[in-house]
Amino acid sequence: VTANHMLPMYIGLEMMSLALYTMVAFDRDSARSTEAAMKYFVLGALASGLLLYGMSMVYGATGTLEFSGVAQALYNQTANQTVLMFGLVFLVAGICFKLGVVPFHMWVPDVYQGAPTAVTLVIATAPKLAAFAMAVRLLIWALFDIAEEWQMMLILVAAASIVLGNLAAIAQQNIKRMLAYSGISHMGFMLLGLLAGVVEGDRHFALNAYSSAMFYAISYVIMSLASFGMLILLSRAGFEAENIDDFKGLNKRSSWYALMMLFVMFSMAGVPFFIGFFAKLSVLQAVVAAGYFWLAVLAVVMSVIGAFYYLRVVKVMYFDDPIDASPIHAAPEVRVMLSANGLAIAALGLAPQALMSLCAFALLRSL
Repeated sequence: VTANHMLPMYIGLEMMSLALYTMVAFDRDSARSTEAAMKYFVLGALASGLLLYGMSMVYGATGTLEFSGVAQALYNQTANQTVLMFGLVFLVAGICFKLGVVPFHMWVPDVYQGAPTAVTLVIATAPKLAAFAMAVRLLIWALFDIAEEWQMMLILVAAASIVLGNLAAIAQQNIKRMLAYSGISHMGFMLLGLLAGVVEGDRHFALNAYSSAMFYAISYVIMSLASFGMLILLSRAGFEAENIDDFKGLNKRSSWYALMMLFVMFSMAGVPFFIGFFAKLSVLQAVVAAGYFWLAVLAVVMSVIGAFYYLRVVKVMYFDDPIDASPIHAAPEVRVMLSANGLAIAALGLAPQALMSLCAFALLRSL
């Protein structure tokens, strides 16, 4: 996140990725985990190659790998534009893989389902923030003067991710796969903020758009922590809760945990007044201000369609009979963390301005 040079960024990214490949394969006796780790490793190696090749082309076009040096070369118009455009395509491809968006999303459902739930929680949260920071460093710090070029690429990627993620999630019975496709859609929403910063050379929208993307990324991580935390809570030795049916009758087993999961599902669906609603609202406002009205309409329609699979989880929790009627026992620290996470989703929804202002302040100080 703090890198100012492409090589340290790449080394940091690879150190993180290699650790994640290992964590996915942690359950050595599970063929599914091993298969997921192999898919993740092969596709991750391909994405790393694309990213490194893109960096090498940027170096060839500008003569430097420092972000400030690349930005200076673009500002002075001394870069080779043809080579730079090729490099940009590879950089965007590498960023899209790390975010898990279309068309580089193939690994996401299989890895989320194949990895142990605790590992899935890690993959769905921290690397997403790292990938967002990488996108900000590369695209906004280094390549801001060609923003209109990479924004056009992100428009296609974001629209495809929102559509495919929401439509594919409807058919899932495995809640980890459902949350994986949901994550693809959410990352598409996050990209809406990044693609709305510069409009026909006008940069007045940039700070608002980029801070809305950062706010969305943080909101998604908070919601993902709670959703996978609930799956860990419902799991026990020798059994992993990963199907929607495992949530049947949760309200009868524990009304408090059912309420926390309801907060998470409503927030992910964008129901007022949870943090997910304001995250969606902020990026949609940025998109409309940038003049991409059709993209905002598409995102809203897909969000309405996507609300179905979130509300289905709420339905089975409150209206279906439990398969296992035993009460839920959890360690005190688990109860505290899950409760704090669920209540934070509601509290930040009621008062989102502080976090929004913090995102804008952080970007303002770093740009």
